[in-house]
Amino acid sequence: MDEIVKHINDTNASYRQLSAGDAKNTDLFLDNEHYALFKDSGEQITVRYNKENLSKAILFIASILPRKFDQSSIHCKISYSKDFVTDQLALLDALFKENGIPVETTTQIWNARKDVLQKNGKVDSRFYFNGLIKEVAFTDHSGMLCDSKFTIRNYLAGGYSDLHIKKANDGIFDVTVTNVTTPYDDGKENGLEDTSITAYSLPLQQIFYGAPGTGKSHTIKDCTKGKDVIRTTFHPDSDYSTFVGAYKPTTKEVPVYSPFGEKVVVAKNADGKPIVEDKIVYEFVEQAFLQAYINAWKKYSEAEDGEQPKEQYLIIEEINRGNCAQIFGDLFQLLDRNDAGFSDYPIKADNDMAKHLKKALGNLEIKAKDSINSLYSEEYDDVVTEVLNGKVLLLPNNLFIWATMNTSDQSLFPIDSAFKRRWEWKYIPISNAEKGWGIEANGNRYDWWAFLEKINGVVCDTTSSEDKKLGYFFAKADNNDVISADKFVGKVAFYLWNDVFKDYGFENDIFKGDNGEPIAFQKFFLADGKANEMMVEKFLTNLGLDVTNEDEDEDEDEDEKENTKRDLTRYKINGNGKFPKRRVAAELVKKFVDSHPDMTAEEVLKEWKTLPKLVPHFVESQYEYENNDDRADKETRMHRIECHGEYIYVATHGWSKPDKMKKLQDAISSRQWGLKFSAIDNND
Repeated sequence: MDEIVKHINDTNASYRQLSAGDAKNTDLFLDNEHYALFKDSGEQITVRYNKENLSKAILFIASILPRKFDQSSIHCKISYSKDFVTDQLALLDALFKENGIPVETTTQIWNARKDVLQKNGKVDSRFYFNGLIKEVAFTDHSGMLCDSKFTIRNYLAGGYSDLHIKKANDGIFDVTVTNVTTPYDDGKENGLEDTSITAYSLPLQQIFYGAPGTGKSHTIKDCTKGKDVIRTTFHPDSDYSTFVGAYKPTTKEVPVYSPFGEKVVVAKNADGKPIVEDKIVYEFVEQAFLQAYINAWKKYSEAEDGEQPKEQYLIIEEINRGNCAQIFGDLFQLLDRNDAGFSDYPIKADNDMAKHLKKALGNLEIKAKDSINSLYSEEYDDVVTEVLNGKVLLLPNNLFIWATMNTSDQSLFPIDSAFKRRWEWKYIPISNAEKGWGIEANGNRYDWWAFLEKINGVVCDTTSSEDKKLGYFFAKADNNDVISADKFVGKVAFYLWNDVFKDYGFENDIFKGDNGEPIAFQKFFLADGKANEMMVEKFLTNLGLDVTNEDEDEDEDEDEKENTKRDLTRYKINGNGKFPKRRVAAELVKKFVDSHPDMTAEEVLKEWKTLPKLVPHFVESQYEYENNDDRADKETRMHRIECHGEYIYVATHGWSKPDKMKKLQDAISSRQWGLKFSAIDNND
């Protein structure tokens, strides 16, 4: 036998989400008669894939979407989308590369299994392969770097596909996929209706990483809005007890006992009430992990059978600032999740923890008990009861553990590869958050994003690293979108001088003062300890930044600008704030959105478009903004406001022309929106 052809049924065509875990469902079962092709090849065989063949196979999969795919105990429906196709082809592009060069074929090692002794003592006489997962890093449709996995099972469609395995002259087994347009019935059960356990689409364990200030924590906050979240922060002194829990002394009110004959009785006051006193006792105090763990199982008890329980999130900030091996201890084993999202390898709890968990969980009833138990039938008769009694630790599939990692932090503990591979990795790149923030120094304003682009270019050229770059939120502006000179010096300059360039020197011209000598960090301070704004401005101009005057309008012609005195009037909205002309309209729209949380972006725009069109492109929908190409530099001329996942754009140009503010005031006052604004008196 030189070749076999395997008709694929649904159980061998289990589509895996890109974020799926490694455990289980990595098997490929063949008929025992196929064993003849491999029996002389050892326990591991090398297989070879062809890029063109897999590309055609995944495009065929896409052509028959949506359809249902079975993932062992998980049922999911995969719908067609352009993003799905883009990501799958990008994964193949990354897979078929050697030393960065595209190739047409690639190989993988499969583990050949037959007559395997199981934990229950029985022998599995079937012939199958496992270890079909291969790690792949690729860039997805959104430009994010993803650590994902390749498996041949994603390229097989039950009833439509044939898997061909042929032994080549070099001893490698060529693997190809063919498809038919009309599905065949192999007479086998597809198993799609057997279970009520449903996996979540989001990664259960995920680390958001990137340069400081990129918005990692903010991204998590947005993703978990409205969810139950428990947050902790790792640091060099973090350990198992501070993460999980331990016995600790605490003060407790207890009755006073006194001897009465041969007995000890509760002492009482004259009114008959027991006498009590504060006494130091030891109690098991749960920390972030156990709090999240207990909450997750309680949510499972509240869910009906077949219903997904509510999610519980455990957020770990700065995960690489703690010794993860020490902090997680034996919990490390629980991080291996099966395709249902539960821990693949439960562990035994120590006696103290078991007693505490029994108190917390012992009275719960899990409606999906039978479905969960079926996942562990080879090892446990009733694993759910063991969990509720506190004897066994087992992460449920509604417990999400997400973390942040600052790649430039110098107080780091190394994270070993075994720990890393149990997490999905989400890179948060440096990008323009479009907040319109500016740096103010010596009476002038400089664009914050323009500064970041300039300085990050120097950082990258000097250090040959992305880790030391600054993200948009490295320093946060005040309510007027201003980063003061004091904040700039205390956060940005301090970081650049002490953490980035100190090991590389200050030879670059951006660090030169008026005398040509390098600017020492202490030069950023005056005698009274305040920021030397002239030195801040010198550094910014060395970078080639131009002054941005948000009170003058770029739409004015040069003659008008020269003959018009700068209008530095600031405005307050509903009695608060200090906004320049160009920001007033945007802030009014934002306050309107905030005060009407039930209105969609379309409904908000409908209201605001009843106002006169005071300036070009006054308010626009996302579609209008993206398709109006009659203006240059439109990104700098519009302020973006989020509303229910869509964006509203408000013009920031044209407001400095005569009477624009008065006309806007009149228009706003004619509406009962609860909005008003007025100029700030110089004495305010």
